[in-house]
Amino acid sequence: MARQRQRKSNRGPRQPFLGKGAAALTIGVAMLLASLMLSGSTVMDAVARGLRTPAWFALGIGAVLIGIHVLINRVVNKPGGALVVPAAKPQEPKALRQRFDEVTYRRPDAQSTLAATPAPTQWSPAVFHAIEWRRFEAVCEALFAQAGFETRSQSHGPDGGVDVWLHSKNARGAVSVAQCKHWQSKAVGVKEVREFFGVMSSHQLKRGTYATTSTFTPDAVAFGKSNGIHLLDGAGLLKQIAQRTPEQQQALLAVAFEGDYARPTCASCGTKMVERTPTKGGSAFWGCKNYPRCRSKLAMSRR
Repeated sequence: MARQRQRKSNRGPRQPFLGKGAAALTIGVAMLLASLMLSGSTVMDAVARGLRTPAWFALGIGAVLIGIHVLINRVVNKPGGALVVPAAKPQEPKALRQRFDEVTYRRPDAQSTLAATPAPTQWSPAVFHAIEWRRFEAVCEALFAQAGFETRSQSHGPDGGVDVWLHSKNARGAVSVAQCKHWQSKAVGVKEVREFFGVMSSHQLKRGTYATTSTFTPDAVAFGKSNGIHLLDGAGLLKQIAQRTPEQQQALLAVAFEGDYARPTCASCGTKMVERTPTKGGSAFWGCKNYPRCRSKLAMSRR
């Protein structure tokens, strides 16, 4: 009995509408062919006429059943639908599987080992240290919007080197782009700025803004000035924010501390990351809660 049940469970999903519809179509076609063959005879002409009505009825029933089958398949297999059987997961290399099994994953609601600090009430470098990278991008986007730009961004996934697209009401398409780098101590080098310039050139844009919470190296500053890139370091951003009205500054502060502002966002999935602790010792770090489907991780900075 157990073996019979296992065989049943391994069969594909039942499709009653498809089978019955195909049978009805087959019967209808057979009856139509029979009526055509009998219509040439004077004696059997009445029989041929009698077969045509049920033949067309069977064809109609078959078409309706197949239509229902197609409709059910579209609903079931659309994204977010039910009863979608996931594809078999490919076998992972043993070494890779073992390396990630050595990590202990905390629940998203687990208490962090880092003590939370109260959110600053005024703009200062402490704000940049308190927020995660996604909140920093949102602050930059809000700052551009206050300057009169129409902005467009995406919260996660491949961005092609662009974090914020800037549009003007008087022009078609983007007029400028911005890259936002939430670095605490490391200075942005000429390599990163040169890559950003390549993105600008690929979109045929002559203006761009590179914003960071950190600083820029002298080579990066020289390259930016000679290639139409506006460089904004942490001090420059605070200076621009200080030029806004008190109401605008508070609005930017509200954007910075919206939601779970300290917990980093997974750049691939757009979800909040969770704290992980290696079982063999070492510093805690941030990892995507969708592991093992997503293996993104970030170092955990001390605030």
